[in-house]
This record gives sequence, C-alpha cells and structure tokens, in this order.
Amino acid sequence: MGIKIEDLTVTFKNEVTAIHHANLEIPKGIYGLLGENGAGKTTLMRVLTTVLSPSSGTVTLDGISYRKENYEKIQKKIGYLPQEIDLYPNLTMQECLEYMGDLSGIPKQTYKERINYYLEKTSLSEHRKKKMKQLSGGMKRRVGLIQALLNEPEFLIVDEPTTGLDPEERIRIRNLLVDFSEGRTVLFSTHVVEDLAATCSQLAVMKKGKFLYSGTLKELLTQAQGHIWTCKAKDEQTARELEKQYPISSKQYVGDELQIKLISETPPPIESSSCTATLEDAYIYITNKES
Repeated sequence: MGIKIEDLTVTFKNEVTAIHHANLEIPKGIYGLLGENGAGKTTLMRVLTTVLSPSSGTVTLDGISYRKENYEKIQKKIGYLPQEIDLYPNLTMQECLEYMGDLSGIPKQTYKERINYYLEKTSLSEHRKKKMKQLSGGMKRRVGLIQALLNEPEFLIVDEPTTGLDPEERIRIRNLLVDFSEGRTVLFSTHVVEDLAATCSQLAVMKKGKFLYSGTLKELLTQAQGHIWTCKAKDEQTARELEKQYPISSKQYVGDELQIKLISETPPPIESSSCTATLEDAYIYITNKES
C-alpha cells in the first residue's frame, strides 16, 4: 500500500490556494504530517479521503488513480478520523459504533468483536452505555478513532487524534496506532511534535500549502544539528532582545537566570553552547529556515 502525490494543487472558489504543486510519497507504517494550523494538512486529508477533488495534479492509492469513477473503490480502503467529529448524540456509544459497522457493510458478528476489542484498547468498555452527547471531548475522539478502525482499512488517516486527551490516554492511542500500522499505512496529522517523535520514523513538514521536508526523523534532526544553541540571559531585557532576533524553542528559569534555547545558523552574540536537537527544535529550524 503506497500513496503517491504528484504536483498536487488545490485552489478554492475564492481563489485561495491551500496546496501548491505538492509532491509526496507515503509508504507503509505510520507517516507523520506536521504543520501549524492553516498549513494545508486538513485540505490534503480531504483530498486523500475523496471529499475534495484536486484542482490539478495526480494522487494514486495502491496504483488506483484518484478519479471520481474510482472513489467508491478507494473509499473502501480508507478509514478516517476528522479533526471535528459529531457522531449521533442521542445514541449510546455501543449503538453508535454498531450503526457505523452496519453502514460499512461489515458482518454483524465481526463488527461486534471489533467494537469490544477497541473499546477495551481505548479504556471505554465501561462507558459503552453512555449517550454520545454525555461524553467528554476526549472520549468522543476515542470513539471517532474506533469508527475509523472498524473496517480495518488499508489506509488510515487520523487528524489530531490525541486532541483533548490526558497524557495516559495519548500514550494509549499512540500505541494503538503503532500496533494497527503493521502491514498498513497510517497518516498521522498533528501539530503536536511529541506525538510524532513517539510513533513515526518518517514524516513530512508542511507550511503554507507546501512541503518543506519529507523523509526520516533522523535526517531532519541531522539537518538541525549545529544550529541549536543554549544560553543564559541574566535579565529580561537580554531575553527580549534574543526573542526579537531568533526563533526560541524553550525558556526556563534556572536559579535566577533564564535559560534559553534558540535556533540560529551561527553562534549568537552571547555566551552559548551548541546542543542536541530535538524534533521540536528541528521543526522550528526547518520552518523558519524556509520562511
């Protein structure tokens, strides 16, 4: 299962171009899609789920071209968790998932077994009789993920799957996605760098409708190495001056001094030392380097 995007452009009726001549190949396993809000990630996912047709360029899924006559065939291979989800508020969680299983054409016994399995995996079993409108935002996200997994898709697309989850729940969902990705393709879109660092070996960085980087996490970290610096500001004025000149990835007080991590091609004009780049540092480096 492979997804190939070639010279993809999406322009809306208001003449706003959300994706500009993008090229990308998404292999098997979990593939990260990282970018700020408005980068074009959701537009890309709407194209990949056949909700939106591209203005130009081509997309293929396992060799099947994204043309309207192929959409039904493509849809059967896809599971999708959108960023905003509202699933039948007056049904219970169990009823909602069973209804989604029916709509997907999955045999009743099969989807009941899968529902039980995924409710257990997401720690929702004891809440199955609650109505959807009674659930917290984080619980609704988990139910949304289960509905995307029910038909065991070959290509799973998840948009911000850990939004609204506490740290323990986020880890559980990330582990579930890693397990599910064996032999399949999972596109994991987020602006939470930590989630991708914990799950992906490959990713793409998107900004203003363009891919600034696609490849391995290791190579992205290598590109940023030597451009990440730590220094100590003895007063607020020094800290403010540094913030005006450089992208800052972290600030924290160490005693009476403010320790700052900044991104710069060359050493800053203050006592500093080079430090190991994290994925968050590398993301800030690549998005500011290309801006």
